[in-house]
Amino acid sequence: MEKTAKIYVAGHNGLVGSAVMRKLEHEGFKRLATRSHKELDLTDQRAVDDFFKAEKPDYVFLCAAKVGGIMGNSRYPAQFIYDNLMISSNVIHAAWRHGVKKLLNMGSSCIYPKLAPQPMKEDDLLTGLLEPTNEAYAVAKIAAIKMCRYYNQQYGTNFISVMPTNQYGPGDNFNMETAHLLPMVMRRLHLAKLLEAGDFAAISADLKRYRLGWDLDEKVNHDSKESLEEAANAVGAYRDRVVMWGDGSVSRELMASDDLADACVYLMQTKDYADIGELVNITAGNDIQLKALFEMVKEAVGFKGRIEYDTTKANGTPRKLMDAGRINGLGWSPKIPLEKGVRDFYAWYDSGVMSVRNRPQGARYRPRPDSCPSAPR
Repeated sequence: MEKTAKIYVAGHNGLVGSAVMRKLEHEGFKRLATRSHKELDLTDQRAVDDFFKAEKPDYVFLCAAKVGGIMGNSRYPAQFIYDNLMISSNVIHAAWRHGVKKLLNMGSSCIYPKLAPQPMKEDDLLTGLLEPTNEAYAVAKIAAIKMCRYYNQQYGTNFISVMPTNQYGPGDNFNMETAHLLPMVMRRLHLAKLLEAGDFAAISADLKRYRLGWDLDEKVNHDSKESLEEAANAVGAYRDRVVMWGDGSVSRELMASDDLADACVYLMQTKDYADIGELVNITAGNDIQLKALFEMVKEAVGFKGRIEYDTTKANGTPRKLMDAGRINGLGWSPKIPLEKGVRDFYAWYDSGVMSVRNRPQGARYRPRPDSCPSAPR
């Protein structure tokens, strides 16, 4: 990518898109085109085409998606499949129509079969049944991969697809109904730590900054300690313990969003579809059992209580470890160790909550948007 090129980052306010923006700005790219959902609804084909016609981007990072955890995917499958199919179809088609030089399509590790051999290789795509709890989202992501492939085949485009492992980092979603694994675990432990300390002002600040979900926000009386504690308890945070879903036996890989952004910009600058093939995993190729992860987060947060498990809740896929052979062969590997990444992530989260707590009295509060059940980000 030339430093003078115009680059469109779709989903620039989200976890991955904001990391890509930080990386591009750090690398000296100046002509960055962005639109919020209010400015451009990516599910609207005509609006997307008009945007591409007017802006004429040279390169596109397709990071926009409707995302969520097990609960969000289970409760809103129609929204997940529709929004994600429309986003990818509209952006990819407009990129072809308006002569985009190169596009990076952001996928997800959930595209792989539930019981795929471990670690999951790129060739495992469509070799088995998907995990039922996020099948709608996965199907939409698989369709986007195939769309890039067939546009390359028929029209000679240079559209690449990357499959990142589970991400975390600044800009993450902390809505307890829709969040992914690490932010959900971290917030639960954070609230428990505040209950442990009896710091209800900080609990109120946390609940003001991020929605809890499950319609709890409208029921919270921020002037009542009892109401604040009941809200924290409702999401599994108590004075002496936190309650995690499942039994902690499954394993997951996690990667800092800044590492993913580094990989994406590297691939866009140095590799083409002919080098990569249909898709490439963005992964370190190692994982961690959830029990160990929970203890790592507990230490980073500083909670002294215990962790309990609700075994009536599903564990999800037993293991989701992605193979790093192809991305390593392309000359890239991650740089941020998990333990350091978790500590830095919590420091970012805690500093943001404290900034709300310390806002001058009467200052207007602007809540951070989350990803469910509204529009793509």
